[in-house]
Amino acid sequence: MIRIENVRKQFGSTIALQDLSLQVQAGEIFGLLGPNGAGKSTTMSLLTGLAAPDAGSVRVLGGDPRDAALRARIGLAPQSLALYENLSGRENIEFFARMFGLRGTRLAQRVDVALDFVQLADRQHDRAGTFSGGMQRRLNLAAAIVHEPELILLDEPTAGVDPQSRNALFDNVLALKAAGRTIVYTTHYMEEVERLCDRVAIIDHGRVLAVDTVPALLRAHAPRPLLVIERDDGATRIETDDPLSELNRAAAAGAVRSFHVERPRLEQVFLHLTGRSLRD
Repeated sequence: MIRIENVRKQFGSTIALQDLSLQVQAGEIFGLLGPNGAGKSTTMSLLTGLAAPDAGSVRVLGGDPRDAALRARIGLAPQSLALYENLSGRENIEFFARMFGLRGTRLAQRVDVALDFVQLADRQHDRAGTFSGGMQRRLNLAAAIVHEPELILLDEPTAGVDPQSRNALFDNVLALKAAGRTIVYTTHYMEEVERLCDRVAIIDHGRVLAVDTVPALLRAHAPRPLLVIERDDGATRIETDDPLSELNRAAAAGAVRSFHVERPRLEQVFLHLTGRSLRD
């Protein structure tokens, strides 16, 4: 579905990507996770044909994403909302549908389906500029899927939205996967990756630091689970792969007042691989 091999991309003196290699399989939700300036946006630009690599190759859906016919099989919901605020919700989606060649009855049907999918049919005749942030994000998604693309690129799709809209967008993404679509999903939110993505690549300074399923990344790069046992004389902290056995041993050795287990988290993997220094 996507094959990026040894890609380098430079803007002036800034090296955005260096020797980047990634593969995305058909039907999966693939997460791109990285700090500011890691190269996520540049990667998305390459996948949509908006930029070309200086070296290496990018193949999407078996071809070059700069080819116009191939780009028609890709849907993009950019981080910066691609909406016309003075047009109604429906007029926005109709505009993008026409850009992809939809006309007549087919256009009307696909616009109806897209608006229903993001639960905006009841507000379709209101100006997009009157929509809340969450509604605009959902409309942005509708514009990306109206032409039934095989590959959907979602760049920070939940930025600045309320919890209700965020969960609605999660449901949309999972429904698209269930319908057989392939999705590339960039985000800063670890819990979104843990909830949605089949695999995730952590990138920084234009390089892939690790790529795997979330459980595999946790096993490879996160500390072991931490069992914290509280007794009357204080607390004991034990790193262990088998908290239950350790708890049973502790209980046999004396009274346990309370306990809890701290499970490894993707954020620990992310900080371990990319460091804790601030990024601007």
